[in-house]
Amino acid sequence: MNVNSAFNAGVQGLNKASQGVEKASLDISRATTESQQAESQTLKAAPPEAATGQAPARVDEAVVNLRVEQFNAQANTRTIQTADEVLGTLIDVRV
Repeated sequence: MNVNSAFNAGVQGLNKASQGVEKASLDISRATTESQQAESQTLKAAPPEAATGQAPARVDEAVVNLRVEQFNAQANTRTIQTADEVLGTLIDVRV
């Protein structure tokens, strides 16, 4: 694996982690909104999935996913830093 492909893999992983963080954040927001709506509705109201067409979001799963994506982002950031250091070392050796 060359330095360029390691750097690109790190960037792609970081982008994927960023998208995962965004999705988890939206799930947390949706779950909070659904919870507030459920509290304000009467027992005769339709279940939350009838209104949105989706299953109700779970805050606990979304928070776990958010934490997993944080670790993914950190790991990919380290990959990018390592590729940068290797490239810097290679340039210093060749000069």
